[in-house]
Amino acid sequence: MELIKFKPLLKSTLWGGDKIIPFKHLDSKQELVGESWEISGVKNNETIVDGGKYDGMTTTQLVVELKEKLVGADNYRRFGNEFPLLIKFIDARQDLSIQVHPTDEIAHKQGKERGKTEMWYLMKSDEGAKLYSGLKKQITPEEYKQMVEDDTICDALAQYAVKEGDVFFLPAGRIHAIGTGCFLAEIQQTSDVTYRIYDFKRKDKDGNYRQLHTKEAAESINYTVSDDYRTHYVPKKNEGIALVSCPYFTTAVYDLDEPMTLDYSDLDSFVILIGIEGEGTVQTSRGEKTTLAAGETILIPATAKELKITGTVKFLETYV
Repeated sequence: MELIKFKPLLKSTLWGGDKIIPFKHLDSKQELVGESWEISGVKNNETIVDGGKYDGMTTTQLVVELKEKLVGADNYRRFGNEFPLLIKFIDARQDLSIQVHPTDEIAHKQGKERGKTEMWYLMKSDEGAKLYSGLKKQITPEEYKQMVEDDTICDALAQYAVKEGDVFFLPAGRIHAIGTGCFLAEIQQTSDVTYRIYDFKRKDKDGNYRQLHTKEAAESINYTVSDDYRTHYVPKKNEGIALVSCPYFTTAVYDLDEPMTLDYSDLDSFVILIGIEGEGTVQTSRGEKTTLAAGETILIPATAKELKITGTVKFLETYV
């Protein structure tokens, strides 16, 4: 089965920057692009296959057509015709809002379909780029609401100076925010449920404050405090380095300068490769071949049991 690429869904935002279009080598004049949705099955925000046998199909149409051949038997039983992951590149020219996502259980109680767990992999970001992840001191739901009201909620959050290669896992319930200058890849559950906690008193293009979701967020926050919210790992050349493993996705990073064969014979899942740096070639054992360059994202169907990667390329590998 073919290796599948999609047309990116570019989103201009209040805080968007100018990194994504050149990173992806796109011919586009779109401004303030804050997000590129690389692979999405989110309703009304589905990506479209770019080229090949399935050209023009949406992500959801692809799942309906190919079922377990695309996503794997267990995944098809679990998620049906909904593609289970949402892949993005994010470029923050300004701070994003302080936000939180509910767990599946809390989302169901709130009348939503599911919650959202996600992770970030930092790419070449601006000097001095920072982000927020998790609480650095114990607060109660009542204190949280008061701190939002009096503009001091950031005082309770752990802030990190970040650099290329940094990784943050964000289980549902963890307060977080991407800061000015961050450029990153995001892997998450297929869900667009976001509760905005605080937005630095910013106004939108119409002069209005953006809506906050203080009550829903208070119900969703995990108030547990940890010493360190960064994911630690030791980078190595020419082997897969595990980053995150959770019920929603498993992710590793590869930094290759020599050929490598990836064996998926025991894996009952699609695989997504996200190009971070350099350029290489991806080929299946049956001869299907495509490029994998920085800014490119490839969906590998579950029927592919072996991939040979050549070139000098760094990429993320993720699957369910």
